[in-house]
Amino acid sequence: MAEELFDIYDEQLRPLGTATRAETHAQGYWHRTFHCWLTRREENRRFVRFQLRQASKDTNPGCFDITAAGHFAAGETLREAMRELEEELGVSASFEQLIPLGQIREDAHGEVNGKPFIDREVSDVFALVCEVPLTELKLQPEEVAGVYEADLDELIAMFEGSLSEVSAIGVELDAQSGQLSRVSRLVQANQFVPRDYSFYANVLQALHGCT
Repeated sequence: MAEELFDIYDEQLRPLGTATRAETHAQGYWHRTFHCWLTRREENRRFVRFQLRQASKDTNPGCFDITAAGHFAAGETLREAMRELEEELGVSASFEQLIPLGQIREDAHGEVNGKPFIDREVSDVFALVCEVPLTELKLQPEEVAGVYEADLDELIAMFEGSLSEVSAIGVELDAQSGQLSRVSRLVQANQFVPRDYSFYANVLQALHGCT
């Protein structure tokens, strides 16, 4: 299978051409990504969902992360990039249903299996109010190992430092059968993709306004 191609940019987001995924992360080229947090309300509580990245991922394997996120393919528009929702989670939505939460820049460095990476992303961040039951999600096996749901205020408190862990319920993909199994987990902030905790606290606070 041909390796993914990304449009790449300099620090001022001036186009530089295209590069493969491996080249982009090896050379630290700026590129664009789509982020979407799934949320729902139940009576007076709001919940948010987050995914577990597959252990085979080339960046931040086995970490909790945004509900659905992915890179723009070369030539792709923001509207087209929302395909990640359906690809990763099996969730269908129109672009007009997405609630824009702004744009962020991330400059991350790390190492996976002895191979260093530089991940420089400009991400358009959205929320989607989603009532699809966890058990009806269709997880992309190459990308997503599980999806979990936790109380929004508890997650915010965890990232702000007043809670050490949060209880979450979820579903995980069985690699052999491809079936989802229900699970419950105690989740800690240091199990998420390494970012400043204020990144998570701020975007989760913004979910309170989603209707």
